[in-house]
Amino acid sequence: MLDPILRRVIDPPLNRAGAWLAHRNMSANAFSLGGLAVGLLAVPLLASGRYEAALAVILLNRLIDGLDGPIARAKGASAFGGYLDILCDMAFYAAVPVGFALAEPANALWAAVLLASFVCTASSFLARAVLAIQRGEPDDAARGSKSFFHAAGIIEGSETILAFVLFCLFPSAFPWLAGIFALLCFWTAAARAMSAYRAHRS
Repeated sequence: MLDPILRRVIDPPLNRAGAWLAHRNMSANAFSLGGLAVGLLAVPLLASGRYEAALAVILLNRLIDGLDGPIARAKGASAFGGYLDILCDMAFYAAVPVGFALAEPANALWAAVLLASFVCTASSFLARAVLAIQRGEPDDAARGSKSFFHAAGIIEGSETILAFVLFCLFPSAFPWLAGIFALLCFWTAAARAMSAYRAHRS
């Protein structure tokens, strides 16, 4: 929901930085994998209750992830690069709830519910992209230049990072925050399913 708004702000500096890095022969795929490696460091940090350090790692992961696309576009984007980017994103998103589950036994149930909601949103997102390709639907590029169709939703990348920030700032409220966010994720998945149905029927 917030992605189109934030993209107008963050894309210009990211594109400039990506072009600068591409000119120095940096690899977009290396940034995708490097960002995932950095992001996975959040798991032991969260598990040990070092929430401020985990937040720093999460934000650094998002910065690195924001550069792989601009580098790829400057050097020539590839289908595999788009695949690797989304794979690393999903792995990172799944890792954060695991860290909170390890931090406190009381978090485990709500971390599991949150992971289930992530599976639903990810499935609805990727399956909608497949349907769009089959139907030849163009992406409106409101969320930046992407390698495949990006379905809109209440919960997208920006909202997920905002949730992670809140989790780290208010760790004792994780069960409540995770429950609310999971509900919004399930709502997003259902809305995408309805969108896919309407697109199929049209």
